[in-house]
Amino acid sequence: MTHHPDILCIGSVLWDIIGRAPVHMRHGSDVPGRITRLPGGVALNIAMTLARFGVRPALLSAVGRDPEGDELIGACQSLGMITDHIYRSEDLPTDRYMAVEGANGLIAAIADAHSLEAADEKILRPMENGTLGDRLAPYQGPIALDGNLTQRLLEKIAHSPLFENADLRVAPASPGKAERLAPFMAHERATLYVNLEEAGLLCQRTFDTSAQAAAGLLERGARRALVTDGGQSASDASPKGILTQTPPNVLVTRVTGAGDTFMAAHIASEISGASRDDALSRALQAAANYVSGGDAK
Repeated sequence: MTHHPDILCIGSVLWDIIGRAPVHMRHGSDVPGRITRLPGGVALNIAMTLARFGVRPALLSAVGRDPEGDELIGACQSLGMITDHIYRSEDLPTDRYMAVEGANGLIAAIADAHSLEAADEKILRPMENGTLGDRLAPYQGPIALDGNLTQRLLEKIAHSPLFENADLRVAPASPGKAERLAPFMAHERATLYVNLEEAGLLCQRTFDTSAQAAAGLLERGARRALVTDGGQSASDASPKGILTQTPPNVLVTRVTGAGDTFMAAHIASEISGASRDDALSRALQAAANYVSGGDAK
């Protein structure tokens, strides 16, 4: 059966292995806690939140034809995502992400997205073979894109006619991959979602507030940028001006995936017709719900 998505989520789809402890941790800490394995990856985290808001997302990624991959595909389908267009490799294993979190936030993380990087542009085949679009009739609609793709593929997407009619919503997978988003800095159809550190890396300077960072991204050529700063503030900057709000004050119980939740809730709100002010407010509330351990919606 053919499914028609409301949005495409392109990037990492993997297993998150997260160790959490309720105490402050430092280098070398060995403490009791809980270890969980959940469907994750930036593109998948975004898609999961979109689905909770009633948006029908399709995933474009690489997942192995191994038991872990079959289980992951089944989990995605049960969560309301379209998996028909995922590239399934016989040779590449399903990717994984491992993180350790304490009461003082993220301690360390390792992202093993080598299969996604090896699959490269094969994950985009549905956008050029007529399934989701082609060069004569490119895909029209929103696309959530994450920085786990290779620098070469991100540059190709930024200049590809296959994306010329898309509303691109772009986020780095981590501060270490923020500079991969450079091809989208002056892109006329791209909206950037970054945190304060990532904004600084893209602009090659230090910012004190989300509003300063958002303004700095516009100065560097960004069409629109949303910048978060943990529990301090979040700003939406465009030629229409800079809008800044303060997140709800909540007890933080988890942090991995918070930025993806913010981005997805913001996109879902704008798809539903919300104003800039309301969309930012709803995104901050969704992220607050998430980090406090509740449902993002």
